[in-house]
Amino acid sequence: MASITIEKTKYECAQVPKRWQRDDVLRKTGLTVGKVDLYYSRGVRNDGSLVPPIRQTASIFKQPVTVYKLQESKVKNDYKNGNQEKPKQLIWEKRLEGLRACDIDGFEFEAMELPKGLKPVGPNVTEDTIIQSVATALHVSSQPVTGQTSTKSLLEKNPGVFLDPKQPLVHAVNISEDDIKRQEDRVALARKKLQEALKL
Repeated sequence: MASITIEKTKYECAQVPKRWQRDDVLRKTGLTVGKVDLYYSRGVRNDGSLVPPIRQTASIFKQPVTVYKLQESKVKNDYKNGNQEKPKQLIWEKRLEGLRACDIDGFEFEAMELPKGLKPVGPNVTEDTIIQSVATALHVSSQPVTGQTSTKSLLEKNPGVFLDPKQPLVHAVNISEDDIKRQEDRVALARKKLQEALKL
């Protein structure tokens, strides 16, 4: 069996990552004379990171430490300076449709009548839904309760886009001086009835 003579050339190649080298092995003898074999290999780093660190303790013996390099991860800060309120589901009040409050004996309370100025907004929104929507907005919301400010045509065309989830499902309400006066009269009458009831 005849021996094969080869010529090896090792150099860095621009097409491969850093620290990788390309070896060209030229066959000089044998049946495949002139054929070139290509080998790619990565060189060993000769730096301090390959030397195992020594545990710095009061012990007189050197204790090796195993270092595990984890994948780099970016830490994102959670900024709390914005609005932390969770987004509301659109038309969530419809989930409560058909549910009524009961008294201690199990009898349903009578349905409330809304003022004539409150007109429903949204697909198949009933008066019960409006009551729940307005009551929630008055008790929970910290911003002014105005109703839906978009035009009626836009709200009917695409309520999913133009409805404001932070406002109740009613058209924008304009309160006049007469409305305020009527409400004040009702409050005064209710207080008078309460005073008379307390005297009995």
